Amino acid sequence: MGDKMKIYLSVDMEGVTGLTDPEEMHAGGRGYERGCELMTGDANAVVEGAFDGGADAVLVNDAHGSTKNLRVDLIDPRATLIRGPGKPHRMGQGLSRDFAAACFAGYHARAGVQHGVLNHTWMGKEIQNVYLNGEICGETRLVAGFAGSLGVPVALVTGDEAVCEEARELLGDVETVAVKKGIDRFAAELLPPVVAQRKIREAAARAMGRLADFRPYEVAPPYTLGVEWNSTAITAACAIVPGVKQVGPRDTEFTTDDYHEIMAIFGLFSMIGGRIACDSGVYG
Repeated sequence: MGDKMKIYLSVDMEGVTGLTDPEEMHAGGRGYERGCELMTGDANAVVEGAFDGGADAVLVNDAHGSTKNLRVDLIDPRATLIRGPGKPHRMGQGLSRDFAAACFAGYHARAGVQHGVLNHTWMGKEIQNVYLNGEICGETRLVAGFAGSLGVPVALVTGDEAVCEEARELLGDVETVAVKKGIDRFAAELLPPVVAQRKIREAAARAMGRLADFRPYEVAPPYTLGVEWNSTAITAACAIVPGVKQVGPRDTEFTTDDYHEIMAIFGLFSMIGGRIACDSGVYG
């Protein structure tokens, strides 16, 4: 690993302190600019805690939507930021074997978890469920598996109560911070940012002191990514991608020995699925 303790931070938005409304997730939506500030606040709380706990470097990856949400002018100056679309490894962009641990901030529960705030897996209405090697898979599992394929353990997950439950069930005794308690998909009981961010900072610092406790989350290759779509049209279109098989009217599968390709294929799926859904109006 070398002498430096490098920490990786992937930041999503649905699990960010204070946010419950889809409008807050997209540029031009009501409250989006404030949402970006709150997202940056949660990211900074992890960065501060990591440095408090002995980290030498933190790489932050904007892992939400356009991936142009985090405010670089407000980011902790000790960190660096990966920003912008077209990243081949998406939510895990920049992750490599030389990181001591990965942290996930602003994460959310997988599709179909009723008390999961803004619950979904990778896309909103287009995807019913995602499976990895036959087991149901949310974004936490997907990115933890990518980190694990590189030998990097997950140390901290922040978001709503549901994703913290998902993370502990999946990863064991990792540090988690629940910044909100979901009532249903668009309603939650919220902690104020000053409280939530203090908890995040403290948990990140604790995680740095416990790195020896965490083990990489390893999925046995070959890796099979199954997607249950909401639409026969999206399914048929995604099945045109070489290597992707249609295995049912609304189901595709993709198998590879390289986890990087699992991350990358979702980029293609998002472009294809999003385009078909957007072009088909109320039928999307």
